Amino acid sequence: MKFALSLIALIVAALVIPFFIPGTGKQEGVDPNANLPWQIEVDGQGGSQVFGIKPGFQTLGQMRSILGGEPEVAIIAAPDEVGSLEAYYAQLPLGFVLAKVILTVDLAPEAIIAMRERALKAEHMESTTRKIRLHPDDLAAADALPVKAVSVIPTVNLDEETVVKRFGAPSERLPLSDKRVHLLYPERGLDVVIDGDGKELLQYVAPRDFAVLREPLLKATAGQ
Repeated sequence: MKFALSLIALIVAALVIPFFIPGTGKQEGVDPNANLPWQIEVDGQGGSQVFGIKPGFQTLGQMRSILGGEPEVAIIAAPDEVGSLEAYYAQLPLGFVLAKVILTVDLAPEAIIAMRERALKAEHMESTTRKIRLHPDDLAAADALPVKAVSVIPTVNLDEETVVKRFGAPSERLPLSDKRVHLLYPERGLDVVIDGDGKELLQYVAPRDFAVLREPLLKATAGQ
C-alpha cells in the first residue's frame, strides 16, 4: 500500500513539477525562462502581451512569424454554427512548458460563411464538430486578419492550487459543474479553465476585450 501511494505521488509530481521548475522539459533553442503562460504584460491601455504576441492587435501572419512553425489553419464548426477561423499548433514550446496552441481569428460571421462556400472540403473531428479546409486564396488572405484570442492547452495536468500559485488569486471564480471551474483574471485578459474530467485550458484576450470571455460564462451560470 505504501509503495502504491509513493508511486502515485511520483506520477503526480512528474506531471505538475514542470509547471514550477524552470529548465524542466527544456527545448533546444528555446529560453526556458521566457514567454511562459503566467508572464503577461499589460500596457495600461487595454492591451496585453504574452508569448511575445499581442491578442487583439496583431495579425495571424505576425503571430505565426513570432511563434514559428506551421499551424493548421481551418474553420472549426459545431452543428448549426457558423464556426470560427482558427490556427492550430499541435505542440509548441512556451518557455519550459509544452502546449497545444490555438489562435482564433477575428472575423465576421458573414465572412466565415463566404469562406465555407469556397472551401475545398470538410472533415469530421471529435463528435460532430467539422474542420473545414480553406480555399488557397482564403488561406493566403488569412495571414492579414487580426487574432482576437489565444488558447493554450498545457501537456501537464493542472489543479486549482497550482494555477493560483503561478497566476495569483483570481478576481472571480465561476464554477460550471462539480469538476469544471473558470478562474477569471480580467486585468490580464485571462480565463483559466480547470477541468477534473479533461485537460485544462488557458484563454487569453486583450484585457479590454475580456467581456467576450466572461459574458458567455455568466449566461451559462445563470442558466444553471
